[in-house]
Amino acid sequence: MKKIYLIITLMAICFNSYAFTIESTRFHCDQDTIKINRLLQEALEADLSTPNEYMEYFGNKLLGTPYVAHTLESDKEYLTINIDELDCTTFVETLIALTRTALSNLPTWYAYADNLEKVRYHDGKLGDYTTRLHYISAWIVENTARGVFKEISSDIPRYETQIKSLNYMTTHRDSYPAMKSDSIYQGIKNLESGYNMHMFPYISKNNLHKQDVIDSLKSGDIICLTTKIDGLDVSHLGIVQMIDGKPHLLNASSVKKKVVIDKYDLYEMLRGDRNCTGIRVVRVLGN
Repeated sequence: MKKIYLIITLMAICFNSYAFTIESTRFHCDQDTIKINRLLQEALEADLSTPNEYMEYFGNKLLGTPYVAHTLESDKEYLTINIDELDCTTFVETLIALTRTALSNLPTWYAYADNLEKVRYHDGKLGDYTTRLHYISAWIVENTARGVFKEISSDIPRYETQIKSLNYMTTHRDSYPAMKSDSIYQGIKNLESGYNMHMFPYISKNNLHKQDVIDSLKSGDIICLTTKIDGLDVSHLGIVQMIDGKPHLLNASSVKKKVVIDKYDLYEMLRGDRNCTGIRVVRVLGN
């Protein structure tokens, strides 16, 4: 009886410490919390230890999940929880939140929601549309500062640097319904001003077949595909799945319309992509 009371007390303390509220949360269906708890329980029974192992495990668990774009969009900003429909960004955010939760002291859907909010929003707190970390460079900077993950691109042999000004969203305002609002548009413009002439490390796609580069990658690492597109830093996300000693991309594919492991290794996959310049690599940290 004392043990049950202690567990309930600990849960109450933890729940009260979370910043998000149920009212600000939007679920895809009434099975979301059950599915998340089941995934976490299965992971805890799988004898995993490192964040990379959890990232790879959860990525494989979500294979076949339908690709659906724009699941976060609504008339207002909610903490959207949806593991049944994923795009490339929500797929990776889901893996991070599941991993960080599985490594926590209280692995429940409630802790998952808290971790999801922390990785998705400016200062780790849900606000309006402008608080979502739309640009991957901002997403990397903020989550690195909070200790969620670290970028290891500059630790990889043959890395280079690139300088870009991020302004794709405001120069394509009509593509983002939320930016019909002048205040939202100005908020995004203010965010972009902090990433004027932004410098970041990357590994050229031409070097992805080099053994020293391959040896620096691990299954579960987050891969960010850098792009030539004006005003944009990263065009796609996924995680590494090592197959026969070569890195493949496990990702929510808009082409395949589901979560898949690409049949080609990273070098072969990106070699013919005219817009892709290379990759940035991010590694999730423990709590």
